[in-house]
Amino acid sequence: MIFALSAASIAFSQAKIVEKVEPAFWWKGMKNPELQILVYGKGIANNEIALSDGIQIKNIQKVENPNYVFITVNTNEISVPKFQINIKKDNKALGSYTYELKQRNSGSADRESFTSKDVMYLIMPDRFANGDEKNDSTPDLTEKADRNLPNGRHGGDLKGIINNLDYIQNLGATSVWLTPVNEDNEKVYSYHGYAQTDLYKIDSRYGTNEDYKTLSQELNKRNMKLVMDYVTNHWGVSHWMIKDLPTKDWIHWFKEGENGFTRSNYKTSTQFDPNASDIDKKLALDGWFDKTMPDINQKNPLVLKYLTQNAIWWIEYAELGGFRVDTYPYNDKEAMAKWAKAITDEYPKFNIVGETWLYTAGQISAWQKNSKTGEAAGYNSNLPSVMDFMLFGDMPNAFKEKQDWNKGIIKLYDSFSSDFLYPDINNVMVFFENHDTERWNEIFNADPNAYKMGLTLISTVRGIPQIYYGSEIGMRGDKQKGGDADIRRDFPGGWKSDKQNAFNPSEQTPKQKEFFQFTQKLLNWRKGKDVIHTGKTKNFVPKDDVFTYFRYNDKESVMVIINNNVKDQTLDLKYFEESLKGFTKGKELISGKELSLHKNITIPAKTSFIIELEK
Repeated sequence: MIFALSAASIAFSQAKIVEKVEPAFWWKGMKNPELQILVYGKGIANNEIALSDGIQIKNIQKVENPNYVFITVNTNEISVPKFQINIKKDNKALGSYTYELKQRNSGSADRESFTSKDVMYLIMPDRFANGDEKNDSTPDLTEKADRNLPNGRHGGDLKGIINNLDYIQNLGATSVWLTPVNEDNEKVYSYHGYAQTDLYKIDSRYGTNEDYKTLSQELNKRNMKLVMDYVTNHWGVSHWMIKDLPTKDWIHWFKEGENGFTRSNYKTSTQFDPNASDIDKKLALDGWFDKTMPDINQKNPLVLKYLTQNAIWWIEYAELGGFRVDTYPYNDKEAMAKWAKAITDEYPKFNIVGETWLYTAGQISAWQKNSKTGEAAGYNSNLPSVMDFMLFGDMPNAFKEKQDWNKGIIKLYDSFSSDFLYPDINNVMVFFENHDTERWNEIFNADPNAYKMGLTLISTVRGIPQIYYGSEIGMRGDKQKGGDADIRRDFPGGWKSDKQNAFNPSEQTPKQKEFFQFTQKLLNWRKGKDVIHTGKTKNFVPKDDVFTYFRYNDKESVMVIINNNVKDQTLDLKYFEESLKGFTKGKELISGKELSLHKNITIPAKTSFIIELEK
């Protein structure tokens, strides 16, 4: 692939001077009335550009590539719903584009977003369900469906997700995060969607922009939310703008690399390291993830404006309920602080969680808005939420190891002891797996007890729990042996040819049922529990492989006991007197058993108890 800036880099029809306009339309009534319109066509910058209806252009910016112009207008000064962008030369009309300013939905700016009240269900759309076999392969996109290829396109789509919303809702999830569904027109390995080639278009193998909006609306009808996986750090090498760069510094270009490519060193801890070398920091932030993923330069004001408007466009158009942002610390952090602020200025309740893949609370918390650790480095991210990768990293060994000074379940206690570093601990995402990690059920050999203890933990501690599709029926996947494809297996029942439909509880195997029913009961109970969403926490140092903690507020209290011991354990309740004072009994959620608090509690091996305390 050769990146070119010449006007002749792409062939165009002479009859159509305006090839693309982005965003294609906008809305009246935004808090920020300034709109930057990208107009693209062969040699378009060499012509006269004017707007109809007496509308004034505030700024017109031409760049080194004459195929682009960037027009800035003030939408507050535009009184007509539609106007023309006219292209002329020597008083001869060459073409025009009808631009529309739509009316916003009522209450759009004040939309609700995901919070600690929610449970987020993560789906890789290509692997979930095929609702429309006609779009498995489409003539406009290169890679065709082949379910026999582990890393190929398998045909899952938006219609498949819509068809199974009852399943997701009944499970107890309240928000749905999809890995990227924008067009990814790479030749191979395009199903993951992270090498996007059109930021304003849903990949036609998933459906249409309208299908995506329909999914969001169907979720909203159920008081659920659609969360978009947004990628600011990199695009696909086949993106139409990468093929014909507006400016060479639109991407990070390394002279010594092939077509500008140099791989990232992936050491994003350099962002806050006061002793980091310049070369290491540059490689981390400007290096590419892969040859197929050019690294975007957010320092370029035109790039930053493009990314900001695109994000707002999707929120407004698709009625979104949140963003998860990929590879957050790989971006220019100052630019991203502006990006996050611009979005949350428009939508004050809108939540954005960044993929902050670091392993200490000090490093992770620095990325959350109003962080004191970030402030110590002279930085405020304006990013509302971060992902608790420290807890994620500690969880497997916490449940695999026998407790010792710094081993086993004590790791959980130590992890939570860093909560003071976070400015908003309830707005932290907690998880034990996702689409990039080893499957929890693989680590623990599909042991239901290990799954139940893990899910109990992330569902009852502070923060926003995220679960990964299929784990609720015991799905496995070996990343070490089978690569990413194996942790992204097709959900059984998502395809007509599947022998079993695990979306239907009546067709689930006894073992699948055990996983599913536990998940369903726990997550649906959690929906109405403010004490879990926003309550305080009191942790007790684990003893004998047993971790006990309380979630409480002025109205209620919940005692959680996780026994990771291979033997039954009896708890001396006098030890927990400060949290049990005033309570005489409790009811264990899963079993429904009544427990007296006047005598000790015995909990079976490898079991968790969730006890609602009563006076």
